[in-house]
Amino acid sequence: MRIGVVFPGQGSQVIGMGALAAQAYPAARECFRVAKRIVGYDLASMCTNGPEATLRETRYAQPAIFVTNVAIYAAVADLFEPVASAGHSFGEFCSLHIAGALSFESALSLVNERALAMHRAAEASAGAMSAVLGLDARVLRDIVAATAAAGTGRVQLANFNAPGQIVISGDVAGVRAAGAAAAAAGAKKVVPLKVAGAWHSELMAPARTAFSRFVRDAAIIMPRFPVISNVDARPYADVMTIRDHLERSVTDEVRWHETALRLIEMQLDLVVEFGASAVLAPMFKRIEGAPRAITVKDVAGIEKLRAMLVPARA
Repeated sequence: MRIGVVFPGQGSQVIGMGALAAQAYPAARECFRVAKRIVGYDLASMCTNGPEATLRETRYAQPAIFVTNVAIYAAVADLFEPVASAGHSFGEFCSLHIAGALSFESALSLVNERALAMHRAAEASAGAMSAVLGLDARVLRDIVAATAAAGTGRVQLANFNAPGQIVISGDVAGVRAAGAAAAAAGAKKVVPLKVAGAWHSELMAPARTAFSRFVRDAAIIMPRFPVISNVDARPYADVMTIRDHLERSVTDEVRWHETALRLIEMQLDLVVEFGASAVLAPMFKRIEGAPRAITVKDVAGIEKLRAMLVPARA
């Protein structure tokens, strides 16, 4: 089978994530063992026991999700090689790791520094995010531009998840004003998100600056199979672009829908999402012409996928 692999980002965390997989599969357990040394705290215990409030904090959520995603993938990594991979927001670090562009240690270290930088930036500058549902992207882009130009507040598109599911981000006044304008323009719903900061917006510029020095020093090589960047929805062509896009990913829009379409162009037989929650697979199911998409999030899912892959390999 031609299999594409995708990884969710922040918001996919749940208490207990990765715990049973780590007990059942040595490769998954090793991910959590190494992670403890890198981040300096018992990440496995946090994933298993929470508390939920701590697991939601960006500084802990991103490392925890990264390790969980990779640990679940590690349980089947010996059975197949992906045709291509992509990750939503910082989930892209998982893709770069499994493609050999970053070692596990380097990728987790970068994710940890990214999370800390974003946490500090959010503490220094209060922000907000809202999901706008059922509004044409061009209309919303115009609304966001007009809101910013009017000086009402800073706001921009943050996540283009699907044509009718777009997230805006910025300071509180800007997000509220743009959300109200979107509702007046015909949006089906504007949903304020429970987040600690204005992710993927200019309010994260200090985090991008702080994070950039770690990206510059990281050991990165070209991936052995295509990894699609969220920044431009294209496969990486050189290491310089990888470094540039990892920095930009802190402040730039997540172009997930275009990324998904790029994967579909690769004539895949199956898309597998590895993570604690079904986030990306359901989005594929709503795209015409998309291959079958499944989420592998626990031991039952791992065993089901292994049963699919062993006959295919034989």
